[in-house]
Amino acid sequence: MAIVQPAEPAAANARAALIDFETHPARYRHWRLEVAPPVARLILDVAETGGLFDGYALKQNSYDLGVDIELADAVQRLRFEHPAVSVVMITSAKSIFSAGANIRMLAGASHSHKVNFCKFTNETRNAIEDATRCSGQRYICALNGSAAGGGYELALATDYILLVDDGNAAVSLPELPLLAVLPGTGGLTRLVDKRGVRRDIADVFCTLEEGMRGERALQARLIDELAPRSTFDARANALAASFARPPASADAGVTLTPLRKQRQGSDIRYQYVSVTAQHAGGYVQLELRGPESDAPRDAASALQQGEHFWPLVLLRELDDALLELRFNEPTLGTIVLTSRGDADRVFAFDALLTADEPQPFLREVGLLARRVWKRLDLTARSIFAVIEPAGCFVGFLAEAAFAADRTYMRDGVRDGEHAFIVLSRGNFGAYAMVNGLSRLATRFIGDPQLLAHARDSIGQRLDARSALAAGLVTFAIDDMDWEDELRLAIESRAGFSADALTGLEANLRFAGPETLESKIFARLSAWQNWIFQRPNATGAEGALSLYGSGRRPNFDRHRT
Repeated sequence: MAIVQPAEPAAANARAALIDFETHPARYRHWRLEVAPPVARLILDVAETGGLFDGYALKQNSYDLGVDIELADAVQRLRFEHPAVSVVMITSAKSIFSAGANIRMLAGASHSHKVNFCKFTNETRNAIEDATRCSGQRYICALNGSAAGGGYELALATDYILLVDDGNAAVSLPELPLLAVLPGTGGLTRLVDKRGVRRDIADVFCTLEEGMRGERALQARLIDELAPRSTFDARANALAASFARPPASADAGVTLTPLRKQRQGSDIRYQYVSVTAQHAGGYVQLELRGPESDAPRDAASALQQGEHFWPLVLLRELDDALLELRFNEPTLGTIVLTSRGDADRVFAFDALLTADEPQPFLREVGLLARRVWKRLDLTARSIFAVIEPAGCFVGFLAEAAFAADRTYMRDGVRDGEHAFIVLSRGNFGAYAMVNGLSRLATRFIGDPQLLAHARDSIGQRLDARSALAAGLVTFAIDDMDWEDELRLAIESRAGFSADALTGLEANLRFAGPETLESKIFARLSAWQNWIFQRPNATGAEGALSLYGSGRRPNFDRHRT
């Protein structure tokens, strides 16, 4: 695709401090990862002076995005590098477990950073639950001290909560009485949907700044077990031993090596992904490239390729690119997704991922694909997929096109080739969205016959007219009009309100049933987004702005 844009103004090249989402246990400042299969321990020990930005101290194991980036990295590495681990214990090196998200950080952060921070934290919590559900790694939270706000929300994401019974340790979600906001990383939803806490009890709990301790917390189902200080460590270790299971495979793990990543101004080039910013046009071109060699012949050969296995490399790169766009490029409102590569090779790799009983390494790559496509779904950007000759929207890569708000397909011959799209059986459930449905099932929620027709076309090369008739693309555009149609579509999108577009897209993308995940993102995150902009929280006399000043907030009492 070639869309000509005017030269970018010099001001567009001015760059704020960039957030890097790559890390490694050797570089952690806030967590310690100790692995002794079948048990691993994630120990929270936040460095007070290790904040991602200046202006606040991370006291009492409070956290910011930098702490969560390390946690997300650890959760991912445990799945790929340590398949023999079946139990992960999260605990604290301090006398308090965690005071939650750092309030000074929240008060000083931009609105967009606050919202994206909550979203990233939600995705990490969901990844913990996904590891338990799909990878056989059960998480235990050993609360050796009080857990407040996001600290307790982290505990809620685990499978079992043990609280020290010392008369002081409590669990709490004090955001409402303390800051006039909500527990923004899934707390409310997990209380009632996951733990089955009665809503009247949850209502009382969420209005108590001090939370609940000991037996009261146990009776309310806020925790699973109490243990006195004298036997707490022994009980936590016994729980871990009782939860442990033999590894599903004797295969060694795969080391996640650093990404090959080069920056040039706002552009980023990875091995198989490219990000090309068009600031003047308000969009970014995101290209996905196919493999450079044939797929391995079987699962054992795929495992031998390890960290160089093409789908794993591409998915890790795309995940990093999406986070870069969220946090470092907030004004690029439209993602134009393209692909380039050998479709037959992509389909052969896809066949490995969609085997009836994939080897554990391949299973983890497929699960990573599901998480990355969810990240794309949840990215607050307009998404246009562009399918041209020499593209490779095939199998699991076709999910990128189905995640798009619109899909444009070129109808014509270019260099002797037609544009086409190829479905595989993985497109019918392996990469479910947060609503629990495949993207195709969500797309055809009002016409199940089209879904059945799409299933019948698995493995076929569907050209522009066939794909249009099957409902798989939005537009099939001939060569003569191709460039103009794309240019006008992108220009038109840039002329709309960014806020209204985010609301429009989020409402349209997730048709169908609700799940715990969809409630967290569609309800809780949306409400938190709104509340963060209201004067009761962030105005000059709002609770978040005045926290620690000794002054009482002045609330607008109007209900809206």
